[in-house]
Amino acid sequence: MANSINTNVGALVALQNLNATNAALNKTQNRVNTGFNVATAKDNGAIFAIATNQRADMAALDSVKQSIQRGQSIVDVALAAGDTVVAALTEMKSLAVAIEGFGTTPPTDNPSYDAYVADYDALKQEITDALAGATFDGVNLFTTDASGATNQPKVRTGLEATSEFSFGFDTDWADLDLTNMTADDVQAAITSFTTSLATLGTQSKSMDRQLTFANKLQDALETGVGNLVDADLAKESARLTALQTKQQLGVQALSIANQSSSILLGLFR
Repeated sequence: MANSINTNVGALVALQNLNATNAALNKTQNRVNTGFNVATAKDNGAIFAIATNQRADMAALDSVKQSIQRGQSIVDVALAAGDTVVAALTEMKSLAVAIEGFGTTPPTDNPSYDAYVADYDALKQEITDALAGATFDGVNLFTTDASGATNQPKVRTGLEATSEFSFGFDTDWADLDLTNMTADDVQAAITSFTTSLATLGTQSKSMDRQLTFANKLQDALETGVGNLVDADLAKESARLTALQTKQQLGVQALSIANQSSSILLGLFR
């Protein structure tokens, strides 16, 4: 290699190496600062696109979970009212047996009979109030909508549009008929009502499982995205130290290379 005052090859090479070291150092510092190996599309377009799509799914799962939790709340309110109704029906059966003991013809001016009937009617009103008040966010599973259909709302259980789950009753329990004060009628109401509550309880468990799955899926997506884009900070820390040392050596090498013109000047003294 010729010694030239016009072209300092050594300095050019040293400068190229220093620029490469500085670029690598900047990338490593960004990884340490952000915690991401792929923070932007510039870092890795394909991985960035995958991570962005998965993050969108994770955000959508928040809405799915909210839908399921709303459904759970509607069911919880209905089950709480159902417990009140079952307790009232159980007591009404005892009253109906007592009332039937007075015969098929209701007696007149009988304080005991009148007390039983009053208690029965009070419990019937208690049931009506419990069913009417079992509303959450405008939804009452025991009543019908404007068209007369029973309320059977849906919850979103997944990211696909078809991932829906319906719950509720096929019976309008708001019009539970307990006018006839007979033990058989009350028992029939108990059997039918508790069967419906059992169905609702099964639906509630299903929503619990779906919520658990949504949480696990969201965690799995988060882990997967992390595997794709997260930086290994221990590795980056070691690399940062090495590059900082390399940068210092590069500065010294460039300084030495820049002194070559001064050495050439000494040849003419």
